[in-house]
Amino acid sequence: MAKQENKTEKIEREYVIPLREKIRHVPIYKKTPKAVKTIKEFIVRHMKMYDRDLRSVKIDKFLNETLWMKGIKNPVHKIKVKAVKEGEVVTVYAVELPKNIDFKKKRQEKIEKEGEKKAKKKAAEIKEKEEAEKIASVEKQEEEKKEGSEEKKAAVVEAGKELEKAAAKQEKHLTKTGGKQMKHPQRMALQK
Repeated sequence: MAKQENKTEKIEREYVIPLREKIRHVPIYKKTPKAVKTIKEFIVRHMKMYDRDLRSVKIDKFLNETLWMKGIKNPVHKIKVKAVKEGEVVTVYAVELPKNIDFKKKRQEKIEKEGEKKAKKKAAEIKEKEEAEKIASVEKQEEEKKEGSEEKKAAVVEAGKELEKAAAKQEKHLTKTGGKQMKHPQRMALQK
């Protein structure tokens, strides 16, 4: 059980990693990639990662930008980093950032905060909308019940009118003259 608890612990440490000696013997067009790999190797060695897997070390976006700031040929010679171990994964952050990268980081954080505010606001609007729909559906059901009784009354009235029309039609056809009524009565002598 103690091992499971250690895996969930969060370990934070700060290091100053020397890069000059490791990148000195590398061709000029591979210096910054070697600096990135050196950081990963250093973190694996010092954060007690017994499997020595470099893929479990994640480098922060802004640390990477700091390393690549001067290009592939001229990386920084030493860098101060903060390593955070959560479970089997170690994330590495830069402690001190140059001004332009620090500005980028602050701008991104601001955008993320605004996005979270908008998401919360939208979620609240959706909840309000759902509640309004529930209330509207309940009111609609009540109206349908009322309209149902009114429709029944209207249907009865319409059925009565239709029956009256049908009766009037039958009376019309039952007259002696075949449905035509004479304007003037004929004399008895002519009817023979």
